[in-house]
Amino acid sequence: MNKKIKLYLPILILAFLFTGWQIGTASKNVKGASNYTLDNVPENYASPNQFKINILKYYLNIDLFPEEKLLQGDVTITGVVLDKTIKQIDLNFYDNMKISLLTLNGEKSSYEEKGTRLSIPYFNTKSDTFNIRVVYEGTPKRVGFSSFVFGEINGMSCTYNLNEPNYASTWFPCNDIPSDKALLDIKITNDSSEVSASNGLLMGVTTNGSRRTYHWKSDYPISTYLICLFSSDYKTFSQEYISQNKQDTMSIDYYVFPNQLEDAKIDFQDHPDMINFFAKTFGEYPFIKEKYGVAEFLWQLGAMETQTLTGIGSNFIGGYKLFGDVYAHELSHHWWGDAVGPETWKDIWLNEGFASYCEALYKEHIGGFNALRAAMLSKYRDNFYGTLYNPKDLFGQTVYEKGAWVLHMLRHEVGDSTFFKILRTYYQTYKYKNASTRDFENICEKVSGKNLEQFFNQWVFDGSGILNVDYSWETDNNNLTLNLAQTQTGYNVYQFPLDIKIVYTDNSEEIKTIFVNQRQQNFVFPMTKTPAVIKVDPYNWLLAEFDEHKKNN
Repeated sequence: MNKKIKLYLPILILAFLFTGWQIGTASKNVKGASNYTLDNVPENYASPNQFKINILKYYLNIDLFPEEKLLQGDVTITGVVLDKTIKQIDLNFYDNMKISLLTLNGEKSSYEEKGTRLSIPYFNTKSDTFNIRVVYEGTPKRVGFSSFVFGEINGMSCTYNLNEPNYASTWFPCNDIPSDKALLDIKITNDSSEVSASNGLLMGVTTNGSRRTYHWKSDYPISTYLICLFSSDYKTFSQEYISQNKQDTMSIDYYVFPNQLEDAKIDFQDHPDMINFFAKTFGEYPFIKEKYGVAEFLWQLGAMETQTLTGIGSNFIGGYKLFGDVYAHELSHHWWGDAVGPETWKDIWLNEGFASYCEALYKEHIGGFNALRAAMLSKYRDNFYGTLYNPKDLFGQTVYEKGAWVLHMLRHEVGDSTFFKILRTYYQTYKYKNASTRDFENICEKVSGKNLEQFFNQWVFDGSGILNVDYSWETDNNNLTLNLAQTQTGYNVYQFPLDIKIVYTDNSEEIKTIFVNQRQQNFVFPMTKTPAVIKVDPYNWLLAEFDEHKKNN
């Protein structure tokens, strides 16, 4: 998601001048101005029983009535019981939705609905497979970033959802935990004037009087928070992407409001190049047999990487190609977050930190190392709070921007070729699965051959804030002495490689790399020339603030 709470002031000022937008906060590279913590999750939202089942497929039949703000659902869930000692199957489903029928394996079943929990008694010991059908209707609750919305713009309806992190259950019953991926078959029925889009491939469109049904299907595993529904009076257009092996041609489909069609054609034109770059860098686009797409919606805080069909807020289309970072961020999630999913929400930096760094990588692809450096400096903060793993704010700057910096520092720690081999190996190992931070750490160590426990402890698991270093230097007897003192409070002793640029009085220069592993440390370099300037971390590889206290020649 682009929820980063990131102020794009230069971009938004231009956008205001060109289009009259109201300047505001762009989030998740815009996901949302929230302070959304795990404490916001309803108590016991996921029961222990939910980790003892495995959902295989969701069959969703959704009827929309935007004027009444009414949703009618007929959902069948196929799954497997992993622990046959359980006495009930627990799902997530908001209890404001009125259930008219619930069956288990074809037979009408009793159930208990309370809060966000739907529990069905389970006594079948003959088979570990179950089919649950739920027929229901109601107006989905508006919670979180919007969850499910019957919206309107310029007299035109726009229905959409935002499930992340745990709001899929506002509109359909599900096992709403990110690690339980399943296949998806979804039919969306609305007024015949509406175009309805979702994940995967379009299997068909049927019209019955004034109602029209779009049937979508995905044969790639999907987490519930990535299931999407977009229905409006869309205008559509497409591009193509050719796979790296030249054997597949994939459609890139766009769904936009009529008044923004021409602007969208300008803004979205770089998507084939973005897909090509990420595919070359990490491995083939993971959903190559289906599609990539973008659907415009009314959530104006940013965008959401719903699998194979990203939702983009209408404020992020203007015809001036101002929001390439947002598009690259959401697209890259299809590798990091969609294909390789987080094991738990404590691991969300594996989604958002990765996607934020992908913004910088794409800038580097276009403009070289200086563009990468500028992109990372734009993400620099000196007030990151909390740890990256199990963050205090799921969608805050620590997750997005510090997460990107951790990958940037890892790249410097292990070297370019090893770093990108790590990413490719991680992707291939966990594609269509879920991974934890420890899983990623293990891949990093296996590929690099280095013990990275200290790196992950100081930057991910234990350390908070940034690295602060006071330094001074002096020359004596043809030696240069560099004095370093770590002063941060978020972690006692960081260990890191540090580049030092020495500029001599004859304007020549050289780079020396040292390894810092003490809170206070001195380094002595023999000199044959006289230093004039010492630049610490000259290429900004470290999330650090260096303060020069004195310089003696």
